[in-house]
Amino acid sequence: MQKSSHTRFDITHRDGAARRGKIFLPHGEIDTPQFMPVGTAASVKAIAPDDLYKMDAQVVLGNTYHLLLRPGPEVIAQMGGLHRFMSWDRCILTDSGGFQVYSLAEKRKISEEGAVFQSHLDGSRQELTPERATQIQVQLDSDILMAFDECPPSESPHVYHQHSLERTTRWAVRCKAEWERLGGKGALFGIVQGGLYTDLREAHSAQIAALDLPGNALGGFSVGEEPERMWEGVEHAAPLLPADKPRYLMGVGTPEDLLRCSLAGIDLFDCVLPTRTARNGLLFTKRGRLQIKAARYARDQRPADEECSCYTCRTFSRAYLRHLFAARELLSFRLNSIHNLTFFLELMRALREAIEGGEAKAFADRMLASFAAGPD
Repeated sequence: MQKSSHTRFDITHRDGAARRGKIFLPHGEIDTPQFMPVGTAASVKAIAPDDLYKMDAQVVLGNTYHLLLRPGPEVIAQMGGLHRFMSWDRCILTDSGGFQVYSLAEKRKISEEGAVFQSHLDGSRQELTPERATQIQVQLDSDILMAFDECPPSESPHVYHQHSLERTTRWAVRCKAEWERLGGKGALFGIVQGGLYTDLREAHSAQIAALDLPGNALGGFSVGEEPERMWEGVEHAAPLLPADKPRYLMGVGTPEDLLRCSLAGIDLFDCVLPTRTARNGLLFTKRGRLQIKAARYARDQRPADEECSCYTCRTFSRAYLRHLFAARELLSFRLNSIHNLTFFLELMRALREAIEGGEAKAFADRMLASFAAGPD
């Protein structure tokens, strides 16, 4: 149980390494394991807050770097914080901008002080330090704040990973000091790096755990390595994190990833995959991935997933969804995104029930076999 008056994490059931729990935060509660839709610029793409409420999303993500550039944290603070700004009264987790240290490698320079970026919008110079990243997240009134870190590509040499994670630890110390100076509201999560090197994961987990933050995350997975190697890495790294605090696997992933990594003891996930693939006409179903643009669905009267109860599947045929995608109608983005997000959230809800019943592995095995069968 967390000591902070603002946050608490209770584990109610265990099934092997899998955990069923609840995180209590300033703007609500999060049932775990949980998938978090990504709303990079204070918006889950093609999705309105009422859609998120209907599918019972409990937490969404915002991105410090992107909100710094547009509209700016001062604007959001003047509007009453990110929750009021985007009309979302449930929980919000904000990335620190650390992922952009990885994804915008050609537009940034790293030093001990922090990272300097060239804005992808107008080329202006932008600097993020551990203190500045924390200040922005406090201005946004985030429920979960992420420490500023560096996420090296998985293929980086061992020596680079070692130097990088040591700097990430020093940055985490500075983030914690700034968070506490500003009142310690919400939950600050530390981030463990180390790539696929087990010795580095072990060393960095100990360093971050020693900071005694409200939660911890695994970064640096799903950044170029094969899924099987990631699953092995997470299975080794997850138990290294404190057992009494939430464990968050950043930027992951597919339905297969969610099942396998939940069984390893992960509590929180996020990924742009369900909405990004929705805009490209790929739908997730209990029988695998369905490419709605395929000609075979032009006269198919069935819903995308006959076992799904989302608005899209209750209302529209595969033929209509294919027509919308082929015509590049904007409604295609919304309907496909509603379905994919509902699928991810319902998968996690069913997994939570399986953990409660002591059937987590059996449930995961059934779902993985069903995914592999492929849609008809």
